[in-house]
Amino acid sequence: MGEANPVPHRWTRSEYERMAETGVFDPAQRIELIDGELFDMPPQSTRHYTAIRLLEQALRGVFGDGFDVRTQGPLAMGDASEPEPDVAVVIGSARDYRLAHPRTAVLVCEVADTSLGFDRVRKKRTYAQSGIEEYWILDLNAGCLEVYRSPQGDDYLAKQTLAASDSIAPLGAPTGSVRVADCLA
Repeated sequence: MGEANPVPHRWTRSEYERMAETGVFDPAQRIELIDGELFDMPPQSTRHYTAIRLLEQALRGVFGDGFDVRTQGPLAMGDASEPEPDVAVVIGSARDYRLAHPRTAVLVCEVADTSLGFDRVRKKRTYAQSGIEEYWILDLNAGCLEVYRSPQGDDYLAKQTLAASDSIAPLGAPTGSVRVADCLA
């Protein structure tokens, strides 16, 4: 009989949550579970955090009652992923999620300065597989907004890149408008 090759352990969301609850992780660590793997997320620059706040403010102005604009809150996506997107818009209010994290969002946004490759590949795949209808990447270095819509399988059918001078109406708030320049730091 031949040797068996070692295989990496794929973490489940329930294992990950138990580890977090029992203090396995340092509270100062930024860790996310993506497709069964744990990722140490890099520290945030002041520019990155400022862009998160600007994006949050812009989306709060577009999405009204019946929506909660969350910053860096977990999304319980399937059995193997619990990303913490920079900004997510979910249906309901903050109180609706006091017992469990939301399982989906009408819009998920990541702000990228050093994480662009990860956001374009791993996170985009996770959001598409989870059926997130609209995913934005605010690329601080290029000064643009990448918009992904119509998830199918592990990717999106539609991609659009908007310049700082452009505006966009989110699918979940089609009468609203977000100026890209208002979100850039």
